[in-house]
Amino acid sequence: MLDAKRLLDQFLGGPAAHRAGSEGRPGPASPLDQIGRALGGQGSQAAVLGGLASLVLGARRGPRAGPAGRLGGLALVGSLAYQAYRQWQASQPAAETRPPGGTRAAPPGGRGGFIPSPEEAGAMLRGTRFQPASPADEQDLSRALLTAMIAAAKADGHIDAQEQARIFGEMDRHALDQDDKAFLMDALRAPLDVEAVARLARGREEASAIYAASALAVSVDTPAERAYLDRLAGRLGLDPGLARRIEDTVAAASSQR
Repeated sequence: MLDAKRLLDQFLGGPAAHRAGSEGRPGPASPLDQIGRALGGQGSQAAVLGGLASLVLGARRGPRAGPAGRLGGLALVGSLAYQAYRQWQASQPAAETRPPGGTRAAPPGGRGGFIPSPEEAGAMLRGTRFQPASPADEQDLSRALLTAMIAAAKADGHIDAQEQARIFGEMDRHALDQDDKAFLMDALRAPLDVEAVARLARGREEASAIYAASALAVSVDTPAERAYLDRLAGRLGLDPGLARRIEDTVAAASSQR
C-alpha cells in the first residue's frame, strides 16, 4: 500500500539530483530547492526519491544541499499554509476574521514565511484544520499534495513524453517500492487537469495547503506556470489575496539560509 506521507517527506526532503540546463548551467532555484535543505531523507530509498523529485519537480533547476532536518513534508506544507492564512485573515475586516471551526484567529503582525522547528509546527497547527485529524486523513492529504506538486510541475509543458521516459528510466534503475513507482507513473502520465487537483481539497484549509504545495513545486518564471496557479486558485475558491499571501509566504521561507 502506498505510504503517501512517507513519499511526501522524501520528495520534499531527499537530496536533490542535479541536471544542468540546455546550455550546461543550472536553472533558477525553485522554492522547493531552497526549502529542501531544511528537511532530510535518510537512506538509499530517500536518496533515490529525492533525486526523482529533482527530475519531476525541478528538471531545469540546480540541486539544493544542506543539513538534514526533522520537520516532515506534511508539517512543512501545513505550517506554510497556516502562516499565510493567519496573515491574510488578520488583514480582513473584523467581521471576516472569525476563523472557520478549529482554526485559531490570527493577531495582526508577527513573522510569516519561516520554516518552523517540529515543536513550533506542532504548536502552530495543533487544534486547527491545517493538521489532519487522523492517520487516514494524513495519507489522503499527503496524496493530494503530491498530486498537486506533480501537476504544477507539468504546467509549463517541460515534462513531455521524452522527459517522462527519462524519469521512468531512472525509476527502473533503482529498487523503488512498486506502490511508489505506480503512483508516480500514474501522476506523470495523467493529463494536466486543474479541476481534478482542485477537487482534492476538502475545505479552505486543505485548499490553502494544496496551493502552497503547488507553489513549492515551481519557480513561477513562465507565463504558463503563472496562468496555472491563477486557474488553480480560482478553482480552489481561494481569495486572490490569500493566494498571493501563500506565494509570498513560500517565497519568504525559501529565502532562509
